[in-house]
Amino acid sequence: MRKSPAKLPTKEEVQVGFGHAVRALRDEQQLTQEQLAESSEMHVTYISQIERGLKNVSLFNIHRIAHALSVPPGELLNAPGKQSARQ
Repeated sequence: MRKSPAKLPTKEEVQVGFGHAVRALRDEQQLTQEQLAESSEMHVTYISQIERGLKNVSLFNIHRIAHALSVPPGELLNAPGKQSARQ
């Protein structure tokens, strides 16, 4: 008999987890939201919304943020609700 698969996280949980990872890495690097926005070629309001878990970020924008933070994109895709793996 097959085991039932683990419950998938909700869209909101994934977005919040991603936002926490972005903020943790940004704080670790002592960057402001404005600096991250500039280096990722995004608007500061969009960065703020990402960090608060309000935006469902596209794959392209994940790469832009990861590049600006000098981390592999996968580092931003932690389990929902968890902080960056670097902590």
